[in-house]
Formats: sequence, structure tokens, C-alpha cells
Amino acid sequence: MNKNEYVDTDLQLLFHAKDILESEGMQSGKDTRHHGDVSVYSHSVDVAVISLKLARKLRLNIDEKSLIRGALLHDYYLYDWHVPDKEHRLHGFSHAKTALRNASADFELNKIEKDIIKKHMFPLNISVPMYKESVLVCVADKISATRDYTKQMGWFKEHANLIRAYVQSYR
Repeated sequence: MNKNEYVDTDLQLLFHAKDILESEGMQSGKDTRHHGDVSVYSHSVDVAVISLKLARKLRLNIDEKSLIRGALLHDYYLYDWHVPDKEHRLHGFSHAKTALRNASADFELNKIEKDIIKKHMFPLNISVPMYKESVLVCVADKISATRDYTKQMGWFKEHANLIRAYVQSYR
């Protein structure tokens, strides 16, 4: 991917979701830890970027606006799940529903965006994604979360070049 593609992706996020990116709820995610040291905000932006890149790489005909907006809001649950609280003790199973409720209260969502948010935890949550955009975000979320955690694993850091070379050999 060349530098212009990164710029294009950033512009797409701003064009389709400036209201989300600048919202109070989304901004609060900058101070909320998600996976390891990664914030909810950073993870959500990463998922949007990965989803968009996957769609373009696969040359899928998708609704980019819905993809980006749904991806940014997929973890819009607005609490710190690391702080013990019986309201969110089953976070992995319940946060998608909470994120959908919060996002619906703060933004006007279409059916694709709602499906993305509600079903991004498939197969942990058994609701099957109905749209290509939902599947892309579901996959991108797993890629991003794995990347978030492996960045902090000492053995991964030591062997990152070897792992990258191995992955590159299969492209």
C-alpha cells in the first residue's frame, strides 16, 4: 500500500464520519483502555481502516459510508470494562448490544450500521452478520484485536521480522 492510499483512507473516515470522530462519546474512548495499552478510540479507527482496506483489496462492492460508520461505532459501549462492575461482567457477550443502544441514541443509523455494531462479535455472539460490511468489520475486529495484543507480547516483538516474512510468503 502506498502513502496516497493511507491519505485516502484517512480522508474517507473524515468525509463519512467526522461527526462520530468528533463526538463526546468517541473522544472519551481516547482515555479508555481496550486491548492492553490500546484505547477504544484507536482500536475503533484501526478496525475502520482495516475494513476499508479489506473491501478494496477484495474489490467488493460495498457501502463505504456504512462500513466506516459501523466500524467506528462497533465498540461504542462507553464504559471501562476493566473496572469490575456487575453491569458489564459479561462484557464479551453483552457489549455489542450496549454499543448499539448507545450509538442509536447518539447517531442516526441505517440497517447496515446497526447490523455491523450488533453482530461484530460473531461467533461469540451467535447472531450471524447479514451484510458484506458486517462480515468485513467482524474480521477486521479480530485482526485488530490480535495485533493489539501481540504488540505487547515479548516473543512476538523478538520474532516479528521472521513472522512478517512467513506471512509475506503466502501473499
